[in-house]
Amino acid sequence: MGIWGLLAVPLNNADATFGAQLLGIVSIFGWVFLASLVVWLILKAVMGIRVSEEEEYEGVDLAECGMEAYPEFSGGKK
Repeated sequence: MGIWGLLAVPLNNADATFGAQLLGIVSIFGWVFLASLVVWLILKAVMGIRVSEEEEYEGVDLAECGMEAYPEFSGGKK
């Protein structure tokens, strides 16, 4: 709805131009992209955004909860 909302303004307002609205779209995209990039880089530096390779192999449910979420699908442990 956001981009459509920006592009619909010139249809209802004679003073608005599509060029200005497109500039607004590009500006919003740039701001959100850069802000998100900064947040992700901070998260990655502070706490990491991935689990370890061992936790990935064993399953995150086992690492986080201490039990398998679907033990009936596990072939190794019975």
